[in-house]
Amino acid sequence: MGQKINPLGFRLGTTQNHHSFWFAQPKNYSEGLQEDKKIRNCIKNYIQKNRKKGSNRKMESDSSSEVITHIEIQKEIDTIHVIIHIGFPNLLKKKGAIEELEKDLQKEVNSGNQRLNIAIEKVKEPYRQPNILAEYIAFQLKNRVSFRKAMKKAIELTKKADIKGIKIQIAGRLAGKEIARAECIKKGRLPLQTIRAKIDYCCYPIRTIYGVLGVKIWIFVEE
Repeated sequence: MGQKINPLGFRLGTTQNHHSFWFAQPKNYSEGLQEDKKIRNCIKNYIQKNRKKGSNRKMESDSSSEVITHIEIQKEIDTIHVIIHIGFPNLLKKKGAIEELEKDLQKEVNSGNQRLNIAIEKVKEPYRQPNILAEYIAFQLKNRVSFRKAMKKAIELTKKADIKGIKIQIAGRLAGKEIARAECIKKGRLPLQTIRAKIDYCCYPIRTIYGVLGVKIWIFVEE
C-alpha cells in the first residue's frame, strides 16, 4: 500500500503535519477550503511574477532561490496567519514586498473583518526539500542539460543536507524522443511502506520544447 499511495497523505497525523489549522461548520467548510487555495495561489503567482522581473541575473543559485516549500495557514476569529516557508527569501525581504503581498491577498480573499498577518520563515536546509530540488532540475532541463546529468547533480546537492535516501523520477518525452518513458535514479534507503519513516515528496511539471515532463522526488529524511 505504501508503495502506491501519496507518501504525505499516508503519514498525515504521524510524521506529517497539517498545513492548515482552523475550524468551520460543515456548511462553511468548502468556503474555507477554497479560501486557502486562493491564498496559496496568490502567493505563488506573486513570487513568479516578481521573479520574471528580476530574471536577468545569471546565477545558478537563483534557479531555486525563491521556491516555496509549503504555506501554513492558521485562522483565528479576527486574524488569518499565513506562514510562508521558503528556501532563500531574498525577494520577500525587499522593502515593501510584504505590504504589497498583503494588499494582493486582501483583494483575492473576502476576509471581512479578519486582518492578514504574513510571516516569512527560512528553511534551515534548503536542499533537503524536494520542491527546491525539482525547481533546480527544471532550470537545468530548460537550459538543455541532459536529464541524467541534472538528476545526478540534484543528488549531489543533497550531500549538504542530512538525509538517509532519495529517489528522483522523470517521465515524458525525454531528450526529445517520440515515445515517452520514465527514468529514475535512487541513492540510499527509501522505506515507503514504513509509516514512522519521515518522507518528503513532491510532484512537479516541467514545460519544455518537447512537451511537459513530470518530476517526482522522494526524500527519506529520518526515522
